[in-house]
Amino acid sequence: MSFYLEIISAAVAYLLGSISFARIVTYISTSGKDITEHEIPVDGTDESYKVLSIGANSVSSLLGAKFGMVVSLFDVLKVFLPTLFFKLSYPEQPALYLIAATFGVIGHIWPIYHRFHGGSGFTAIMGVLFVIDPIAIFVTSIVGLFLGMVVFRNMVVATLSWIWLLIPWLWWRTNGSWEHILYSLAINILFILAMIPEIQNVMTYKEKGKTLEYAMGNLKSNPMGRGMLKMATFFKVEIK
Repeated sequence: MSFYLEIISAAVAYLLGSISFARIVTYISTSGKDITEHEIPVDGTDESYKVLSIGANSVSSLLGAKFGMVVSLFDVLKVFLPTLFFKLSYPEQPALYLIAATFGVIGHIWPIYHRFHGGSGFTAIMGVLFVIDPIAIFVTSIVGLFLGMVVFRNMVVATLSWIWLLIPWLWWRTNGSWEHILYSLAINILFILAMIPEIQNVMTYKEKGKTLEYAMGNLKSNPMGRGMLKMATFFKVEIK
């Protein structure tokens, strides 16, 4: 594989992934408002904190589900298109489009145009999976929800385990392809790194004895979180 092609695929995917549609959509629809200034309330208190992850969820929290879906669509496309291009152009070199897939997510999380402050990577990873293995989106999400809501009764597992499940899933689906295994491991590492600010915030409110209030405020702040909260209530999953 050409070293120059690797550099080109990484650079193109990263620069496209760095486009912050959350910022663009918010700015246009509100005549200049900055999504990074939006604050999430801590449930049952007078406290709030500035949104940490700049993506579809933060936009839906501020502007509603319709605008959040628009951002999600563009965030999916910005990683889907370069990944698909390199897959179709160089089908005999899977590592090449997986490089594009990885760097598209890196751009979304740490965008060069916005002082490396971006989203958590959820929708960007989804966009990549539409190219790599669309079935993975549905299988890992459903199994992850089942594990979280029914087996472990844990919201963290219900929310995040679909990303963890990509490792065994892609290993099985690709007959142990080292490129795909490496990609799934890289995605999990990137996601953990992207979640560090959120983890730090959780620890801050844990020290204040307000972990539940923080979690409930986070869930209630956006349509996806409210949907997860309804499922948790139905399955009697404790929020903690």
